[in-house]
Amino acid sequence: VYSFTMDKSWMHKSRLTEEYENGLDQFLDFAFDNVCLNGKIICPCKQCKNALWMDRETAKEHLIIDGFIKGYTHWVIHGEGSSNSQNNIQNERLNTFEDMHNLVHDAFGVEDDNINSEEEPNEEEEPNEEAKTFYKLLDDAQQELYPGCKDFSRLRFIVRLFHLKCLGKWSNKTFTMLLELLKEAFPEQTNSLPKSYYEVQKIIGALGLTCVKIDACPNDCMLYRKEHANDDACHVCNTSRYIEGENNSVSEEASSSKCKRVPAKVLRYFPLKPRLQRLFTSSKTASFMRWHKEERTKDGQLRHPSDSPLWHAFDHQHPDFAEDPRNIRLGLAADGFNPFRTMSVAHSTWPVILTPYNIPPWMCMKEPFFFLTLLIPGPSPPGNNIDVYMQPLIEELQELWGGVNTYDASAKENFNVRAALLWTINDYPAYANLSGWSTKGELACPSCHKDTCSKYLQKSHKYCYMGHRRFLNRYHPYRKDTKSFDGNEEYRRAPIALTGDMVSEEITGFNIKFGKKVDDNPTLPLNWKKRSIFFDLPYWKDSLLRHNFDVMHIEKNVCESIIGTLLNLEGRTKDHENSRLDLKDMGIRSELHPISLESGKHYLPAACYSMSKKEKEIVFEILKTVKVPDGYASNISRRVQLKPNKISGLKSHDHHILMQQLLPIALRKVLPKHVRTPLIKLCTFFRELCSKVLNPQDLVRMGKDIAKTLCDLEKIFPPSFFDIMMHLPIHLAYEAQIAGPVQYRWMYPIER
Repeated sequence: VYSFTMDKSWMHKSRLTEEYENGLDQFLDFAFDNVCLNGKIICPCKQCKNALWMDRETAKEHLIIDGFIKGYTHWVIHGEGSSNSQNNIQNERLNTFEDMHNLVHDAFGVEDDNINSEEEPNEEEEPNEEAKTFYKLLDDAQQELYPGCKDFSRLRFIVRLFHLKCLGKWSNKTFTMLLELLKEAFPEQTNSLPKSYYEVQKIIGALGLTCVKIDACPNDCMLYRKEHANDDACHVCNTSRYIEGENNSVSEEASSSKCKRVPAKVLRYFPLKPRLQRLFTSSKTASFMRWHKEERTKDGQLRHPSDSPLWHAFDHQHPDFAEDPRNIRLGLAADGFNPFRTMSVAHSTWPVILTPYNIPPWMCMKEPFFFLTLLIPGPSPPGNNIDVYMQPLIEELQELWGGVNTYDASAKENFNVRAALLWTINDYPAYANLSGWSTKGELACPSCHKDTCSKYLQKSHKYCYMGHRRFLNRYHPYRKDTKSFDGNEEYRRAPIALTGDMVSEEITGFNIKFGKKVDDNPTLPLNWKKRSIFFDLPYWKDSLLRHNFDVMHIEKNVCESIIGTLLNLEGRTKDHENSRLDLKDMGIRSELHPISLESGKHYLPAACYSMSKKEKEIVFEILKTVKVPDGYASNISRRVQLKPNKISGLKSHDHHILMQQLLPIALRKVLPKHVRTPLIKLCTFFRELCSKVLNPQDLVRMGKDIAKTLCDLEKIFPPSFFDIMMHLPIHLAYEAQIAGPVQYRWMYPIER
């Protein structure tokens, strides 16, 4: 254990400065003196993450290019010990101002090395108020609480006081009295402190630590804002705004009461505009906002949403928006989760998150650029009423379409930044909530629309969705094959994708009220439940792709059906007595019809996809013994049980890995060739679709190949196997042609 006292403030300087390089040399000297092994040390850069051994030159190169791991200021792995308490106290004092420096940068979405003295505003144009706030907070983060104080900066002390207020549930008046007492008792030391809670709130608010709380009707009918801000009851269902005990109806005594009451439901809204403006506060981040125009590779391949036809079509439709590359394109994701992490409590809270697409691939869809804008409270999901909670966000997006004044630190100028929402990202149930098209019943597919091919299975009591031959070439022999399919020839063409104008035409003129207790809404045509609030955006109806299927959730559904059916897992197999009786009712595949026994029971003949006991053991053994690199996937082997054979507890990403990597290996030595071949082709399709670089011609080929593969599966498996709309991979291939790689249109990074 070694003691080490060194000023580490250089770690937060620009990596291009001489001060950073000198400090880095001192760190390397210290590390190689103490923990060198065969001429190498563990590299603490953001990519190696203290996991790989590197020589001095390589480690120095990594630390200049990538920088240190965030927060690694106490070098315990490189020989800095903790036995000397005085040294630790000194290091803590040195890092006090660094922590506040990081806090300000995180609040404004700026990396540690993005701000240096060269980025101070020049004399040509004065920064706007947002930029001034940022520079003011930087000064506060570096300003000592009083001359000679090494433990607290002004900002750190204010944040700590505010934290104590929150933990102790102090009233605002008590907090103001404490500030007044401190200033009275220590006038010289506390001269820089704010005078009241109101001033503290302004400082904390500048850090982005506040949100707008909007009361909501507990039945999801309305928000108490604008002209209804002072209402005491919902104007739709007359339910009390506040918790009134067992009787929720509004009484005259309650409405006239002056006492403070607790709202029954509160929406938390985090304004988007300030966070988009902060992307331009740093010159480095501001330059990345132009990356899609100035630096991306333009070779016809799809690597980024900016390479996609949808992006270029939007530029063509709105040339005034495309004229300035700093204008921001956004994606929106929404899904429910249980904040209590237990299945015994039924609760669903819905976050709504936006992410910008201007930035390069190594920054896009990463945590620092996920902007939580709405937190819709539970305990029940909003369902079709989610539009009620989306109102403040849609209004802000309308304002951003017109533009807001922003300071660009890279150009040293104020400009009018605009923003547009390209699409939404959601799993299948959330798709219905955001689009307005119900994903249940006879017309469940929002892509096939009124041409959804479905059939109700009388014995299984559910719909199945087949008709994959529609997506084949016009003269494909499968179209006339009646015996292998549903007994009919297929002459229909593939359904045409809906345009925004077609949607508007179908649902215009219907007045829909929101709320759980509303039961007098008009009946909309087809599977429509509402006109989506996104159509209030002036550009929404012109978009080529408004809503995206989340690839990983589709993989999960497909993988569960395949594994459950092949391994005959109880409760998850799609091959059961009712499914065989449905085959009998349809008059197809007589060899699979159940055989009646004298005991009154039915015997189910073995199908070509039925595995023997030995084959099942092979598959389970492969999954049980699989090992993957750290961080690649969860420990799938822990989810597999050999005696009895059982698989449980797999997450969406586990199914993603199973589908693309493990299932093709597990099926190589089992099942007849005509069964395993289309299954392996389906796995290959998902693996190709999730590639980082896509070729447009390959996507056209993949769309044709997957249609043929799904037809092969339709010949093999019973109709109940297709209750999850197995034709969705065809639509995924189309979406990739329009919008580019799926890595920018899936929920996994956000859910994680």
